[in-house]
Amino acid sequence: MILTEESIQKIKEKAARYPHRKSAILPALTVAYRQVGHLNDEIYREIGRVINIPPVEIAEAATFYTMFPKKPVGKYLLQVCHNLSCALVGADSMITYLEDKLGIKKGETTDDGLFTLISVECLGSCATAPMIQINHDFHENLTREKLDKLLEELRAKA
Repeated sequence: MILTEESIQKIKEKAARYPHRKSAILPALTVAYRQVGHLNDEIYREIGRVINIPPVEIAEAATFYTMFPKKPVGKYLLQVCHNLSCALVGADSMITYLEDKLGIKKGETTDDGLFTLISVECLGSCATAPMIQINHDFHENLTREKLDKLLEELRAKA
């Protein structure tokens, strides 16, 4: 078992709110992700047992959303939007800058386990592009200076 008893209880409580079990899939995935930090087949099976839905249906939902990493990630998941609005105002150069600064490529994690860098399709902030989501926090109107400051603050917290 990967999920703690506390997480299982939270999933049961969330599932009880919905008239249809399938409506509880995303809340259950969120609980599991927040506990473990990523999702995998074993977690899909555990959620399936808790809310009585075939694991394949849990996996189908999970694989649709980029907000649920499917493998372990660093303490800080750096998600840079590369959609058209962000790309037009420099998202690609921000990604390249982060790759150089961190010494990793997209999809990789730094050796110290602090940062994982990925690009995502859209973070819904076109008017304030380019932007990055770091774990659950959004940072808009990115510049190299802002990225440097964010990385410095995150390293200090770690």
